Amino acid sequence: MENIRRTKVVDVLKRNDFGTIVNVRGWVRTHRSSKAVDFIAVNDGSTIKNVQVVVDPTKFDEALLKQITTGSCISVNGELVESQGAGQSVELQCREIQLYGPCGSDYPMQKKGQSFEYMRQYAHLRLRTNTFGAVMRIRHNMAIAIHNYFHEHGFFYFHTPLITASDCEGAGQMFQVTTKNLYDLKKDEEGKIIYDDDFFGKQTSLTVSGQLEGELGATALGAIYTFGPTFRAENSNTPRHLAEFWMIEPEVAFIDMNDLMDLEEDFIKYCVQWLSLIHI
Repeated sequence: MENIRRTKVVDVLKRNDFGTIVNVRGWVRTHRSSKAVDFIAVNDGSTIKNVQVVVDPTKFDEALLKQITTGSCISVNGELVESQGAGQSVELQCREIQLYGPCGSDYPMQKKGQSFEYMRQYAHLRLRTNTFGAVMRIRHNMAIAIHNYFHEHGFFYFHTPLITASDCEGAGQMFQVTTKNLYDLKKDEEGKIIYDDDFFGKQTSLTVSGQLEGELGATALGAIYTFGPTFRAENSNTPRHLAEFWMIEPEVAFIDMNDLMDLEEDFIKYCVQWLSLIHI
């Protein structure tokens, strides 16, 4: 197979220099076969869209084409041509194809509607679905929007500890963190655990909030925001409870309630407008 520098699918779909030979590499979303022509949809994660590879089955080994099933990983050299079908402007006329890794017929993420409960069983593969791919792309763009907004408004990104001895004003039940041997805990006469030989020398937990450290940052830098993981250990099995989630906490010196409400409203509007402009 000729060694051609790879082009991402997202870039291939933008090109119109028809007749050029390009290389794409990715995972097969679908493979439709017939005696006259095969259509292989390839996705490499650079966009939620696929590039269609058109294959003349008379020019390739039949056994090879049979191995190219949904989920397989392939590399394709093909001529960029204007698409004859609806739904895409360009496609590739396959010249060479290499199978990097086959995929069994029991691959669970076939082209059909999958419920969230079904996808939960295959956490290592569900990111390949359009649903989770869209979620991850939106989350990425929202993270950029958050950082941009606060940067443009004079805030400083402030990192707060993930492991802390503070429960932040009782904000929630905490996950304890320790280097002690839980099967051989040393206790004092009152039955309390002795933490002298622990890494931190005291009881520590995963943070429930960066608020306390954020307030200190605001007294030094004027306006800061935290944006990172927080943890809550309540044993509450509801749709609204998460053991781990990311939280944004702005802290500003010399701000009153009206200014705070204006900040919150402006921030939400900014993120919604940003989201309306993205292409996943």
